[in-house]
Amino acid sequence: MTAATPSVPPASDRRVSARIGSISESATLAVDAKAKALKAAGRPVIGFGAGEPDFPTPDYIVDAAVEACRNPKYHRYTPAGGLPELKAAIAAKTLRDSGYEVDASQVLVTNGGKQAIYEAFAAVLDPGDEVIVPAPYWTTYPESIRLAGGVPVEVVADETTGYRVSVEQLEAARTERTKVLLFVSPSNPTGAVYSREDTEAVGRWAVEHGLWVLTDEIYEHLVYGDATFSSLPALVPELRDRCIVVNGVAKTYAMTGWRVGWIVGPKDVVKAATNLQSHATSNVNNVAQAAALAAVTGDLEAVAEMRAAFDRRRQTIVRMLNEIDGVICPTPEGAFYAYPSVKALLGKEIRGRRPADSVELAALILDEAEVAVVPGEAFGTPGYLRLSYALGDEDLVEGVSRLQKLLGEATD
Repeated sequence: MTAATPSVPPASDRRVSARIGSISESATLAVDAKAKALKAAGRPVIGFGAGEPDFPTPDYIVDAAVEACRNPKYHRYTPAGGLPELKAAIAAKTLRDSGYEVDASQVLVTNGGKQAIYEAFAAVLDPGDEVIVPAPYWTTYPESIRLAGGVPVEVVADETTGYRVSVEQLEAARTERTKVLLFVSPSNPTGAVYSREDTEAVGRWAVEHGLWVLTDEIYEHLVYGDATFSSLPALVPELRDRCIVVNGVAKTYAMTGWRVGWIVGPKDVVKAATNLQSHATSNVNNVAQAAALAAVTGDLEAVAEMRAAFDRRRQTIVRMLNEIDGVICPTPEGAFYAYPSVKALLGKEIRGRRPADSVELAALILDEAEVAVVPGEAFGTPGYLRLSYALGDEDLVEGVSRLQKLLGEATD
């Protein structure tokens, strides 16, 4: 007799679709939620999990939102693709900050950057299309690609290259099914920033092979030292007809909870994504759009103050992490994350436990030091931890001091 073939449950027995059931929870949000729950229970947990500035949204932005609340025109539906005045302002801001000239018709305002990323992939991917995804990557990218029917193809960089992939690595990953390259600089989770020359080289490679590029520029204003931000479509004009830019107000203006992002791209792709959004969510909250309008049309003084604080914290966290035996932490050049390698600590005994991977190490750190960090498995690279330094200076020093004490106990 032959073995019975496992039967597939009938559709009526599947409570959750395979497509949605395969999506993983956001690891960064899960860590942040657990840290907040423990704090609410009275434990002195310090959270390095969420990529969220600790500053309040600047007053002039909040004032614009208050005024919008009182304006009856914002009490009704508005165009699904965004307030016309905000789309025009985003186009002007893109030229101001990136040197990339676009029309308001090339802009779609979305409910945060995550919706922008999903809708961009959904607009250009067909089932089976491959997307090259440099790793370490932000947790949402591969899930958005899969949800849109695409196949993420990881290209891994490590601390020896500052977490930057080379054109040679990209070419080795390219197949006849490759349609899109994901390009992120400054990077979440590593803080890596590509030089102008390397950015241009990547763009030229994409043009040569007729690829689309989705570039996430949400950390454009958070670069430090000698690093500079470079916008791909501005550097490589030939790419503009196949380039989608994702951005938003969350990181630059400390507006994570306001949920306003956007897509800038070719008109046909933006129109297709707008059609999708018209059925998914309709317009973004009008009050939040009014706040975003104030943000993108205002000056960057508040941004400069936040960046100075992040820079100070960046230098502190890198110095303190590198004082721990077994930890190697390159200096991030952008965003507000440190991404140290902890491979040398895996398998060592720490308070009676021997963490086999960075998931177990992160759990040990939370249990024993009451510090919340995100394991590298969430970003496609086991053996690392991500720590956001977008938290107060005192908490940062206290949190890393706890890590120094705990991890300093590691023995063979």
